[in-house]
Amino acid sequence: MTGTTKTPAWAARLLAARNARGWSQRDLARELIKASDKPLTELPNLIRRIRGHETGEHRPDAFYTQLYCKAFGLTEDQLFGTVTKPVPAIALPTLAPDADLYERITRAIDQPSRVDAATVQWLEHCLAEHRRVEDTIGSRPLLPLIHAQLSTVADLARGVRGPLADRAVAVLAQYAQFIAWMCHDSHRHAAALAWYDRSHAWALDAGDAALAATTLNMRAHQAWSLGDAPRCVRLAEASRWHDGRTTPGVQGMAAQMAGRGHAQMGEANLARTRLAEAEELIRTAAEHPEDEPPWMYFYDEGWFLMQRGMAELELGDGRRAADYLERGLSTLPEHYRRDRAWYGACLARAHLMQGDAEAAIATALAVAPDAKEVNAYAVTELHRTAHDLAARGAPGAEVIRSSLAGSKS
Repeated sequence: MTGTTKTPAWAARLLAARNARGWSQRDLARELIKASDKPLTELPNLIRRIRGHETGEHRPDAFYTQLYCKAFGLTEDQLFGTVTKPVPAIALPTLAPDADLYERITRAIDQPSRVDAATVQWLEHCLAEHRRVEDTIGSRPLLPLIHAQLSTVADLARGVRGPLADRAVAVLAQYAQFIAWMCHDSHRHAAALAWYDRSHAWALDAGDAALAATTLNMRAHQAWSLGDAPRCVRLAEASRWHDGRTTPGVQGMAAQMAGRGHAQMGEANLARTRLAEAEELIRTAAEHPEDEPPWMYFYDEGWFLMQRGMAELELGDGRRAADYLERGLSTLPEHYRRDRAWYGACLARAHLMQGDAEAAIATALAVAPDAKEVNAYAVTELHRTAHDLAARGAPGAEVIRSSLAGSKS
């Protein structure tokens, strides 16, 4: 496995433009054929070319650059170069401000004291859209762009006065939390910890208890992923200190993180008690999802089922783990490529834990392409399954390893 190759920003923007329109690579190939004034290569070859462009293996030549722009209805700067005004962002139709808002944002960048509610609201929307893009393309190509956005947002926040100031600082805290998550996802653990601490401090400055609690929950997740179960439990319990000023969803996340920490320590009763508590909180949150903070958009009952599946894996119960993971994955939309790769890798291990090598291999091979592209943790998990298969003398280990060859983890 290699760890140095990075997807170019232009490739990430190309992939994001396609996903924003809900097109498959085959759909895009057909759009390119319609947009071209001369015959193109056969459809399978064109799809392979698109795949090479989106992964950054080959940059489009001048002909294909213009063809992509024509198919997407975007300029070359929007599609292949970072749009620097008013804020660096991926070229998504949902992020294009109208003329009035564009002028407001541009004025605010020149004079931060002129930041208004519409500008802050657009920054919140911009972050929310990039969160959803990251679900599909992963953290690696987005991290530099979000760093650039944070720099601009920090300049703007320093100029805000009055009632809007706390909201602007809360946006900063959200950006820091997102950067921390992407650093963790990229195996940059020290940087992730520093950004989580920065996010927590800004959240406290802004008086945002829900965000402060969420940051502690995310630090608990980082501790769990590093195998530090006691710290995971302590951080999750610290998050509950904000109970009474947070939402049921945020409280449910803390309870499930504590449950996962107890599961990692083999404490089945405590783990299942905390997870049952979390389930009740999440059901309560589902009754009024509009009351939950925007960064909790992914947190629903299906997602929680997969958390339970991960806990049961820690406890060694493959049957329960597979049941929870399969039910949760059935609710997870296809564009959540990163999460589908991870939970699919967990499901492969659950199948193997039950002794079903055939199902483990099939599941592993199904998620391997997305694991290679967008989830290094899933790659590690799939290699673990391959190792266990080989240790049992079961066939299939080399097939899984071959499917992961050249991964970016």
